[in-house]
Amino acid sequence: MITACLDMEGVLFPEIWINVAEKTGIEELRLTTRDVSDYDELMRHRILILEKRGITLKDIQNVIATLRPMEGVPEFLAWLRDNFQLVILSDTFYQFAMPLMAQIGFPALFCHNLDIDDRGMIRGYTLRQPNAKREVVRVLKEELKMLTIAMGDSYNDTNMLAEAHQGILFCPPQNVVDEFPHFPVAWNYEDAKLYFEDAREALEG
Repeated sequence: MITACLDMEGVLFPEIWINVAEKTGIEELRLTTRDVSDYDELMRHRILILEKRGITLKDIQNVIATLRPMEGVPEFLAWLRDNFQLVILSDTFYQFAMPLMAQIGFPALFCHNLDIDDRGMIRGYTLRQPNAKREVVRVLKEELKMLTIAMGDSYNDTNMLAEAHQGILFCPPQNVVDEFPHFPVAWNYEDAKLYFEDAREALEG
């Protein structure tokens, strides 16, 4: 059985930080890994803004509670589960992601943790490990001898896509397409199914 490794935001759910920006009116929070390739730089920028504006973890969780899977996700995940093993690899945080995972049947999730102070403010974050998405795929491939297909939309997914036996971009911004032209691009879930099927055929040969 082949393992499908999917990013979460931009692939299954809307971008959390964009929705926080829209709810709070803070345009600077619209930046995501689709715009900034350095994840630490992006997170430090976000945490500084949250501190200046007094936005707590609970405020962000209230926004997350309004998010729903993107149109077509339930059917796509049902198809994936019938044909592949499913793992979600995300650079979000468990404090953000668990309510979203509940909406899609709690697939296996590997992400990070936030450091929260006694006022509920986000003070920092703890990575599961450096290059976590790529490392999970590497372990699946090299140590567990699994075949892997990975799909994501942003700069922070490209190492994971490169590590997998087959990588697929899903509705990426043009800057990512331009910089990584060797990855096939799925513009909807029907496209994604075709790429997964093609990759499975090639891998199982």
